[in-house]
Amino acid sequence: MAPSAITTEQHEIPVVKPDVHVSSGSALLHRDLHHDPSRVVRASGNYLTLGNGRMMLDATGGAAVSCLGHGNQRVKNAIVAQLDEVAYCHSILFTSSSTEGLARVLIESTHGEMAKAFIVSSGSEAMEAAMKLARQYYLEISPAQPRRTRFIARNESYHGTTLGALSMTGHRARRAKFEPLLLDNVSRVSVCNTYRGMRSSETTEDYVQRLAQELDDEFQRVGPDTVCAFVAEPVVGAALGCVPSAPGYFKAMKAVCKKYGALLIMDEVMCGMGRCGTLHAWEHEGVVPDIQTIGKGLGGGYAPIAAILINHRVVDGLDKGSGSFVHGQTYQGHPVSCAAALEVQKILREEDLIQNVRVMGDYLSSGLKARIGNHPNVGDIRGRGLFWGIEFVKCKTSREPFPAAAKIANTIFARAADPRYNMTTYPGTGTADGYVGDHILLAPAYNVTHGVIDKIVDTIGKVIEEVFEEISEP
Repeated sequence: MAPSAITTEQHEIPVVKPDVHVSSGSALLHRDLHHDPSRVVRASGNYLTLGNGRMMLDATGGAAVSCLGHGNQRVKNAIVAQLDEVAYCHSILFTSSSTEGLARVLIESTHGEMAKAFIVSSGSEAMEAAMKLARQYYLEISPAQPRRTRFIARNESYHGTTLGALSMTGHRARRAKFEPLLLDNVSRVSVCNTYRGMRSSETTEDYVQRLAQELDDEFQRVGPDTVCAFVAEPVVGAALGCVPSAPGYFKAMKAVCKKYGALLIMDEVMCGMGRCGTLHAWEHEGVVPDIQTIGKGLGGGYAPIAAILINHRVVDGLDKGSGSFVHGQTYQGHPVSCAAALEVQKILREEDLIQNVRVMGDYLSSGLKARIGNHPNVGDIRGRGLFWGIEFVKCKTSREPFPAAAKIANTIFARAADPRYNMTTYPGTGTADGYVGDHILLAPAYNVTHGVIDKIVDTIGKVIEEVFEEISEP
């Protein structure tokens, strides 16, 4: 989700306002009531065309969504064909060929690790469904474990905007206004962030072991038999700026979950479906979750769609119990959305685009590090595949973040969108502790070329240099 204004008594995360104009009385409740966003009138490939004729390079695919770029003719044809077949049918009575086809493709893509797919319309919905499924699983198995009502998540995480998903979220500023409404059965442990979390005296193995012990201690603190699942993002997206887990991290976390009989839920809504160089982000380390949430790159923005993938352990529990999942939504398994996503997934496979993600991801990584790696205010450049984050610091040596009032991420975002540069970035704040710290994300389409990567690297380099030169001026 793109950042919005979040205010507490002590802190404010500013609203992002690139190329905006004072509201002309739109009937739509925009993210900012005082400014209307620019209107997109056309989109093709890597570019968005605005109402004033400007063309902007979409270097982020929106919120890491547009994995094929814009205007793909095959996907448009698939949507039209599905409209001719059936646009909507209620899942209590019916299914459709596109819904069944997408579920089959998704399950086959896990090479037998997952058993079923449950298809919804957004990442937040997927997390809500995952939470309910985890709880129900422990009521279905024999003997039932009704004491399991809790979840353990992580600090500086983001899992969605609905109340259950926001309860799981650890990003403090995003929770602040709604804290009294959030669930009290979710606790949190430290996120895996080698840049800010690993001590100078530690090896990676030491750091992973410390985090595993912290999770173990949390199970003991809340009661091992009360926890449904541990929830984590393989690569933290919006909250931290493309922070991948350290090698061995998820193997250690799954061992703790197994020790106490809890499930492992991986949130791959932003980092999955090819974005990080494997179709499923868990494939990088080979640690399979019990439940996996997916979204964004699933349908590439051509229709709203997300899903959860469920492994055999959980499905078997329901199958031998009541035989049903007590959850349903009006638009679950929507035929048109499924048709769009199914065609996107076919294109990824047929055009070998995941391989291109790996190749172009390496090229983007090396380009960014060569261009801005030595800049005094660039603290860290990290990511995987075509999912890269740049964290900004006031001091490179101490890693001290800028104060929130400096609005670093907001300024860089707005400057990149300026007519002189015409490029999107994805800003984030609270990188250091949930309130202070700044980063931007870059997440171009999977079919991106060397030439477009060169332009992204050159543009962001110029923007960063220009913004910090202005800041340093007396």
